[in-house]
Amino acid sequence: MTWNLDGQAADVEQALAGGAPQRVGSFRFYFEDQRWEWSDQVQQMHGYEPGSVTPTTELVLSHKHPDDRGQVAATIDDILHNRKAFSTRHRIVDKAGKEHHVVVVGDRLCDDDGAVIGTHGFYVDVTPADHEMPDEVVTAKLAEIAENRAAIEQAKGMLMLVYDLDDAAAFNLLKWLSQDANVKLRRLAEQIRSEFRAAGPSLTSQAEFDQLLLAARDRARRSVGATKTR
Repeated sequence: MTWNLDGQAADVEQALAGGAPQRVGSFRFYFEDQRWEWSDQVQQMHGYEPGSVTPTTELVLSHKHPDDRGQVAATIDDILHNRKAFSTRHRIVDKAGKEHHVVVVGDRLCDDDGAVIGTHGFYVDVTPADHEMPDEVVTAKLAEIAENRAAIEQAKGMLMLVYDLDDAAAFNLLKWLSQDANVKLRRLAEQIRSEFRAAGPSLTSQAEFDQLLLAARDRARRSVGATKTR
């Protein structure tokens, strides 16, 4: 069984299906017993068949690139003690020895009483291609985004540029966040676009964009809930 970030049973695999290797997956980490849960996609990023491994903190750290392991260990220690949201970009080495660049974004996981019991979020595999994207391709993409005013295309374009995703992976991430928030894809995309525009020049780092993305998801969820209660 797979799950979304609210703990509701959900077919994440179906939401991300598309035939190509998946580059988005989810995780949970419970503080009390330091128990990890990886979605099928995150297991595959690490080189494991879905359901074949039970992640532990030791296993998580063993897959970090040696140069990044200390940074990630410090991040885990920080969230254990301060119980706050986080984002990090680092490298993992899968079971076959292949290096992946990943962005990991985590939010606080609360129980029914509002107590923080862990962290949950998503991995995005942003491993660069064998060659850098030519400037003219980037320019063409920006022009395409500027010309296409559809909210979904704009939100997808933002994810492509910020996380270095291809078109399909960016759309998969949008679909997954939409399912997680239980809101329509267009509504979520509009919220992301609105948050991005409101931030404007003050948005200067990827970490800030990570938190903006989570905030957009939460506001879209709340707005739908408020509409239903009227």
